[in-house]
Amino acid sequence: MKTTLFHQTRMTIRQRCVQGVMAGMVGLAGMAFSAVVLADDASPAQTVVIDNFSFNPPQISVAAGSSVTWENHDDIPHTIVEDATPREFKSPPLDSGDHFTRTFLKPGTYKYFCSLHPHMQGTVIVK
Repeated sequence: MKTTLFHQTRMTIRQRCVQGVMAGMVGLAGMAFSAVVLADDASPAQTVVIDNFSFNPPQISVAAGSSVTWENHDDIPHTIVEDATPREFKSPPLDSGDHFTRTFLKPGTYKYFCSLHPHMQGTVIVK
């Protein structure tokens, strides 16, 4: 009986050690995966400033998966509307101080304009 109890206690300690090691490995793997995901999500957003009835810069290049944010620094409303059919993006009117963000997942050339002031035009090139 003592041998069996000793054997059971020994197995329990061994099992606990294995469980602890496995839990540690899973935790480390989870942290490594999180770091990779955070690195991918941390791609810097590009900013286009709307001011004096223009988009600055008028053309911007970004990697696929990146975001572009338009910030209205003008004192009147503007919009950002894709110049394609069908349209993949269109902002509401942006008042002074407002912003609009779009994430571009697919490579391509995306031309856009302000629907309130059609002479305002810009391009996002996604690589």
